[in-house]
Amino acid sequence: MKQTAPVDPGMWKLYARFFDGDPVSIKSIETGVTKDDFRKTVIFTTETGEKVVLKIVSNDFTFPEKIRMWQRTVEEYRDLGYYCPRIIGDKTGEFPMIDFSGRRCVVYAEEFSRYRTLEDRMTKDAEHASTRVYASDIWRMTAKIAEKRLNYTAYPSAYCLFERFCPSDETDEVTWNALEWKKLADALPGSFSGQVQRIWTRWNENRDALRPLYKKLPTSVFQADLNATNLLIDENGAFKGVMDFNLCGKEVFLNYLMRENYDDFEEELDLIREALRISSAYYAFSEDEKRVALPLYRCLKPLWYTRVEDLEEAGDDEAKIREILNRIEQFQTAEIDFTSCMG
Repeated sequence: MKQTAPVDPGMWKLYARFFDGDPVSIKSIETGVTKDDFRKTVIFTTETGEKVVLKIVSNDFTFPEKIRMWQRTVEEYRDLGYYCPRIIGDKTGEFPMIDFSGRRCVVYAEEFSRYRTLEDRMTKDAEHASTRVYASDIWRMTAKIAEKRLNYTAYPSAYCLFERFCPSDETDEVTWNALEWKKLADALPGSFSGQVQRIWTRWNENRDALRPLYKKLPTSVFQADLNATNLLIDENGAFKGVMDFNLCGKEVFLNYLMRENYDDFEEELDLIREALRISSAYYAFSEDEKRVALPLYRCLKPLWYTRVEDLEEAGDDEAKIREILNRIEQFQTAEIDFTSCMG
């Protein structure tokens, strides 16, 4: 929901905690996704036409210490030459807590982006209509961040595996997707039950085998949300950087890389291999990473949310259901060569 209005006294007072000058109007955008996830973005326009942004947030993954981590990560990306709007504290350098709309909220400021997002350009420039157009740019940037081996936070990114991103999460997203798949699969006709159980047993075995190996993999700190609303593109269609670090955190690069690429099985593998090849020019994959690539794939992808969607779309078509289950088993066991793409 968006709303443009003059600046009321309460908002002016909040603005004054961060900036000097007199704002003349504001545009408010609410972006939270659940009742427990309140996020309000307020864009202030000053008398000179300059714009600045305040973000007012109440959820269980946004708090001052976390925002300071995002702030540092923004600077790490900028240090590599990628534009990211800076995160700004109040005039004391802090991220204050306030009571707002019946909630206890944290507030921080951001630069107003000097570039438009890919989503914004999608309706205007057909040739820039897909994140895949920018795959090489995205993976060069991310591999350079991975190669920094940043190590200043224990907070995981939203792509965490074997742990929860925030206290309200029941489990990590990979497990959640697999459980959703199992729920759908258990409701299939009884003729599929043996194959469903075989797939589920194998998924758990793959996950258990991955766990001790995964802990040995190198990590860095990533933005962790590379979608069209966050990729920044200039007027000539060139990739410039990224914004929105609220899912940012420590992550295993291979996990991040595989999770950012998804489609049907063959297309997905092509995307992953290409991402590995691009990344290997900027990032030195370890021997541990090369050994773990296939077990990680087998944990992440066969029961990913796209497979849940496949079963939903199949409905009562038993031939289609059998085809889907066969494909899952195929890629749970396939000997896929990732290492030749890893340098």
